[in-house]
Amino acid sequence: MSSFPWLTTIGLIPLIGAAVVALLPASLAGRARQISLGFSLAALVVAIGAALQFNTSSNQQFQLSEQHSWIPQFGVSYAVGVDGIALVLIMLSVILAPVCILAAWNDVPEVGRRTQNYFALMLVLETFMVGVFAATDVFLFYVFFEAMLIPVYFLIGSFGGPQRQYAAVKFLLFSLLGGLVMLVAVIALGLHGPGGPEDFLVTNLTGLHLAPTTERLLFLGFFFAFAVKAPMFPVHTWLPDAAAEAPPATSVLLVGVLDKVGTFGMIRFCLPLFPEASKWATPAVIVLALISIVYGALLAIGQTDVMRLIAFTSISHFGFIVLGIFAMTSAGQSGSTLYMVNHGFSTAALFLVAAMLAGRRGSRRIPDYGGWQRVTPLLAGVFLVAGLSSLALPGLAPFISEFLVLVGTFQRYKVAAIIATTGIILAALYILLMYQRMMTGPKPELAERPADLTRREKWVVAPLIAAFIVLGFYPKPVLDVINPAVQTTMQQVGVTDPAPTHGTAADGSAK
Repeated sequence: MSSFPWLTTIGLIPLIGAAVVALLPASLAGRARQISLGFSLAALVVAIGAALQFNTSSNQQFQLSEQHSWIPQFGVSYAVGVDGIALVLIMLSVILAPVCILAAWNDVPEVGRRTQNYFALMLVLETFMVGVFAATDVFLFYVFFEAMLIPVYFLIGSFGGPQRQYAAVKFLLFSLLGGLVMLVAVIALGLHGPGGPEDFLVTNLTGLHLAPTTERLLFLGFFFAFAVKAPMFPVHTWLPDAAAEAPPATSVLLVGVLDKVGTFGMIRFCLPLFPEASKWATPAVIVLALISIVYGALLAIGQTDVMRLIAFTSISHFGFIVLGIFAMTSAGQSGSTLYMVNHGFSTAALFLVAAMLAGRRGSRRIPDYGGWQRVTPLLAGVFLVAGLSSLALPGLAPFISEFLVLVGTFQRYKVAAIIATTGIILAALYILLMYQRMMTGPKPELAERPADLTRREKWVVAPLIAAFIVLGFYPKPVLDVINPAVQTTMQQVGVTDPAPTHGTAADGSAK
C-alpha cells in the first residue's frame, strides 16, 4: 500500500476544480477558464510526483495502491493502483487535459453559466479518466467506465456542431449497449469469484478455474464492451459522428484518451482474467483488427470533412493496437501500449490544428481549402508534422510503436503482419492527399488574411510536437515502464514469445 494516496489525489483535484468552477458567482464567471487550467495543471504536477515514485524493478503487480472497503456485502472495494500500462495512460490523460482546456479557451464565446458548465464537465471527465485507468477492482472499473458517458454526452449534446443531438444520442446508445453487456459479465464473474469482501479485486479474479463455455461467454461480454469503446469494426459507426460534432477539445479527449479504455480493458481484463478464451478468440479478433486497419484507412481517403477523416484514421490505428495486443508477443503488446500513448498525442494535434483551420475558414470541408500554406505557414507546418506523425514517419513517436506491433505480429502471425502493412501505405495516401488538397496550390482568395498561429495556440501545439520528437527518438524510458507489466500479462495468459527461427545451410546444419 502507498503511504500517500497519490492516485486518489490526482483524481480529486480536477473534481474539486469542477465544483469550484460550477459554483462560481456570476461576477467571477470570466475566471472559469483560468481556474480550470490551474486545477488541471495541479493534477499534472501531482501525477508527475506519482510517476517518480514508480519503481520499474518492483515485483508488485500494482504500485501506489490504495484499498478501502466500499460495498463489502457484494465484495466491492475502492481499490486503485497502477502498473506500467495504467501509469502511462494516466500520464497521457493528465497531459492532454490542460492542453485541451487551453485549446477550448474560446469554444464557448459567451462568458457565463455555459462557460462554467463546459469547463466543469471537462474537469469531471478528467477525474473519470484517471479513475478508470487506476481502478483495480472490476466493479469500480465498471463504475468509472459508465460514468465517463455522462460528461461526454453533455459536452457533445450541448456544445457540439449542428448534428450534435444525433451524435450524442448515437454515442450514448452504443456505449450503453456495450456497458449493459459488460455489466452482466461483471456480475457473472463476481458470482464465480472467491467470495468475501474483496471478491471483485483483479488480483483475486485472476487465475480462476472456469468451465470453458463460461470463460468464453464472460470473455465475449467484456470484449464486446471494449470493442465498442475502442472502436473496432463493425461497432465503430458512432465514432465519426461523435468526433465530427463534438467540440474539438472534447474530440481530442474522446479519441485520444477515452477510446483507449477499450484497448486498455482488453489487455487489463480480457487477457489475464480469461486466458484460454483469449487464445480461443485470437484468430477472430485478428481478422477484425485487420478489417479495421484497412477499412478505416480506405474510408478516410474518401472523406471530404476533415474531422471525419481524422476519426476514420483512428479506426485504422486502433486496429493496429488490437492486433498487437492479440499477437500474444511481448513486442506486440509493448508496441500496442506505446501506440496508445503516441496515438493520443498525434490525434490530438490533428484534431486541434484542423479545428484552428476550421475556425479561420468557417468550414470543415476539405474542398473549401487550398493554398493555405501561403497564408498561414506556421499552421500549415504544424499540420504537416502532425500528419507525418500520424502516418508513422521514422523519427516521430508513432513509428517505433507501429514497428513493434508489426514485428510482434510477424513473430506469430506472418500473414496478418503482411496484410497490416497495407495500412501504412494507405496512411500515406490519406494524410498526404489531405495536406495537398488543403495546404498546397495557389494562394486562396479570401476576404481578409487569416491569422497564423496565435500565442495561445503555440502553447497548445508545443507540448504535442515535443512529445512527437522526444518519444520518436528516445522511447526507452516509457518502454522501461511498460515492459514489466507486459511480461506479467504474458505470464498470466500462459504464453511466451516464439523461439527465433534460424536459417539452415544446404547440408542441414544451422547457419
